[in-house]
Amino acid sequence: MEGFSDVFLSFIDTWGYMAVAILMAAENACIPIPSELILGFAGYLIFAGRMTFTMALIAGMIGGLLGSIFAYYAGHLGGRPFVDKYGKYFFIKKSHVDMAQEWFDKYGIKAVFFSRMLPVIRTFISLPAGFAHVDRKQFFIYTILGSLPWTALILYIGMVLGEGWKVMMEVGHEASIAFVVICAIILVVMYVTYKKKKKN
Repeated sequence: MEGFSDVFLSFIDTWGYMAVAILMAAENACIPIPSELILGFAGYLIFAGRMTFTMALIAGMIGGLLGSIFAYYAGHLGGRPFVDKYGKYFFIKKSHVDMAQEWFDKYGIKAVFFSRMLPVIRTFISLPAGFAHVDRKQFFIYTILGSLPWTALILYIGMVLGEGWKVMMEVGHEASIAFVVICAIILVVMYVTYKKKKKN
């Protein structure tokens, strides 16, 4: 999909929030368009005064949620055989689905939350959740909670970097892993603090 980068950027440049929503929907529907490209450029447009942070965040979240729901139901209704047979027509690699499946098998429904901030897996995690027929309400909640910090972070970094926003395309994977580690540490600290207060 890298060859289409200029097309995607032109689409966002022309159609703004609608394009952000559509491309984020496509990314979360398992079409491998880097969210760093979509949201990073949107962040640059915020920097340039052509978008607002709030509206870009809303567009990204709506698109991401709709795409995730589509992928969930593709997995839920079609199952793994359907995805393996037809996924190639949408640039979906079997190895990427396997990676997401392994993550889901290990962590269950919680993987839907944490994987939204991990490279590759975040694009495909909705499929194994659909394969497993997990509770739809839980899936929606974990998707929103996991997608919100990632979407906001990439938009903000793109806004701060301004004209240098493309740096994210080079360090995006490492940055997302670091972000997950930081989030995990924060959650552990919050849990330990809560337990101490409850004990006292």
